[in-house]
Amino acid sequence: MLQQALQKLSAEIGAADKKNKYVPVIGGFLINHVRENPDQAALILTKGKTIDGSLAEMAKVAQKEAYKGRAVMSDEDGFNIVLKYFGVTIPDLPIAPAAPASFAVSIDDLL
Repeated sequence: MLQQALQKLSAEIGAADKKNKYVPVIGGFLINHVRENPDQAALILTKGKTIDGSLAEMAKVAQKEAYKGRAVMSDEDGFNIVLKYFGVTIPDLPIAPAAPASFAVSIDDLL
């Protein structure tokens, strides 16, 4: 199944309009992801799910969050949208509470 997913992604990259620089970037990301997570190859093979479709999903999310017609997102956010589009569950990473700052100064340190 891994080989089929890699072939599908490679074929999509090869068939993409050469002016569209995003398909190879997202395709390369997905190739690396599926190689590192071969158990998720079936998600890439889901009928109707394409690299171009994931880009459209990313644009849809960006339009929702746009301010005055402009939107910016981090690479991590963009790639997470792509993974969610293909059905990959993104675990919520707990945010560690910041350690309280310790600040101790004696008058002798200042003199």
